[in-house]
Amino acid sequence: MAKKKLDFKAASEWAETNIKNFYRPAKYTKFNSGQSNPTYLIETPKKKYVLRKKPEGILLKSAHAVDREYRVQLALQNSQVPVPRMLAFCADASVLGTDFYIMEYIQGICFEDPRLDVIAEHRRYSIFEEMSNILAEIHKVDLLKVGLSDYGPGGDYFTRQITRWTKQYRSSETDQIKSMNQLILWLEENTPVDDGKRCLVHGDFRLDNLFFDAKKNKCVAVLDWELSTIGHPFADLASVLMQWSMPTGLEGRGLQNVDRKEFGLMEDKEFIESYCKRAGLNGIYNFEFYMAFAFFRMAAILQGVKKRGLEGNASNPEKAMKLGKLVKLFSKKGIAVLQKK
Repeated sequence: MAKKKLDFKAASEWAETNIKNFYRPAKYTKFNSGQSNPTYLIETPKKKYVLRKKPEGILLKSAHAVDREYRVQLALQNSQVPVPRMLAFCADASVLGTDFYIMEYIQGICFEDPRLDVIAEHRRYSIFEEMSNILAEIHKVDLLKVGLSDYGPGGDYFTRQITRWTKQYRSSETDQIKSMNQLILWLEENTPVDDGKRCLVHGDFRLDNLFFDAKKNKCVAVLDWELSTIGHPFADLASVLMQWSMPTGLEGRGLQNVDRKEFGLMEDKEFIESYCKRAGLNGIYNFEFYMAFAFFRMAAILQGVKKRGLEGNASNPEKAMKLGKLVKLFSKKGIAVLQKK
């Protein structure tokens, strides 16, 4: 399937009409990151912007929700959660063929490798501490005050999510993975009773979705809100530690077998304690379930990425296929968590 190029002229004409002080000529450069929703840097004579759009082709229902990304970040503009300023949203498919939005460009540094070996060792621990603080702030957002009380359905979050992602996984399944089938069955049979915790959740909270001040250990922007909803805070927390359990390198982006003390990094237990302190919690019971859920959910997401790669709809097809190979690894790690209980 031939991929269409972004219609730079149409995007610029729309931006000029809908964004104050947007001046052409505009240069567009596609970011390599952003597997789900193609993302572009827009450079004009006076300012830089970022455009984020849905991909082309047949999409899974509720996936690639750039409209939700725009809404949640707009709602958080004056909160303790740092997000880029939202400038304009377009739901008119006649412009670029899909929904898209334009936001301000944030100057900052993104750490793709959690070993943080690109910065001095004495800065690394506090980067992780800032991560835990920002995550707690997301979960402390007053949903009613910011206008997000209807941002997600009520009821049992984990039951709802397990049902949703199992359905998404089955619809994009390309081969039978025994460990994934086992993990789905266990989660369905061992979902804890709903404890009533309900807050804004990011849905994909990890180091490489955060921008930091280049000189300070301060987060200046939380990005990629496509999977955000109202849900359970421990799902977000578990997803951070799930990522760190993966192999090192730009594919796994984990800390597997890394001596964290040697690198000046937080241990998992310290990260949980730091989060709990900021969130006002005494601790977390049955954390293994939340970890197993995190592995299952990410495996389901990556299976969708793989399917889009095979169909030619992925933002970066080559990378999509590499990520797709991790589905089996994530599901096996989910099973391994349960075996340690």
